[in-house]
Amino acid sequence: MSEITRDQLMAYADGQLPEDERASMEAFLAANPDAAADVALLQRQSGAIRTLFEPIGAEAVPARLKPARLAAEMARRRARNWGWAAAAVVLVGLGLGTGWFARPLFDARPASQVLIANAVNAHAVYVAENRHAVEVGSDDSEHLSTWLSNRLNTTLGMPDLAAQGFTLVGGRLLPGEPDAGGRAAQLMYENAASDRVTIYVTAALPDRAPAYEFASQDGAEAFYWANARITCTVVGTLPEEQMKAVAGSVYRQLTEGDVGASRPYRG
Repeated sequence: MSEITRDQLMAYADGQLPEDERASMEAFLAANPDAAADVALLQRQSGAIRTLFEPIGAEAVPARLKPARLAAEMARRRARNWGWAAAAVVLVGLGLGTGWFARPLFDARPASQVLIANAVNAHAVYVAENRHAVEVGSDDSEHLSTWLSNRLNTTLGMPDLAAQGFTLVGGRLLPGEPDAGGRAAQLMYENAASDRVTIYVTAALPDRAPAYEFASQDGAEAFYWANARITCTVVGTLPEEQMKAVAGSVYRQLTEGDVGASRPYRG
């Protein structure tokens, strides 16, 4: 194995590298600590996603996620993006909106990464607050649920995390991404040790497609998923296994019996 590629590192992390290449890869990793750390992170992320969303793995792939359909959709989007890019070049050439009108065209971050970043930022801001950590406290949880449900245009229950040692502190309404309805809800929970976790929920993205992602960002861990009804990001700084338990409980409670969460997987 003369040159190691990113694809080979990912294949090794996923246990899919051909057997005859494994010895060379292991020798390379032993001599390259940075690459070994990258592989360890990939394996940790994959393990976290499998643990949290393992039941979904047994579901049938929905028709809208078939490779041929996805390829066709990507081709349409590329064609549309080239059209917008050409329009941007014309605008710049005319001196209209230099650097501003073209800005959204070059923001290539996936929606999930934007939502995760927003959730982590909101978590960092409000978990540090004492008197103003939430807008509506847990003593008025019925109103909190109704208020946030109305703002997000979808039913939002208050997950019960007592089994994980957490109680509801309360919640608040936040500005959100236009693609996700323009509003976001944040629910905050706390345990006896004053550790806090937050749940960041928005309306569904336009494609309403299921998605699952794990990310470590700014010292926090975030478990994200999306379905045909909502997007949800659970954020905290707990030990990994504890974070998985909390995020798994939130996922089950917010998606159990949810038409937008389960039925699309059955085609």
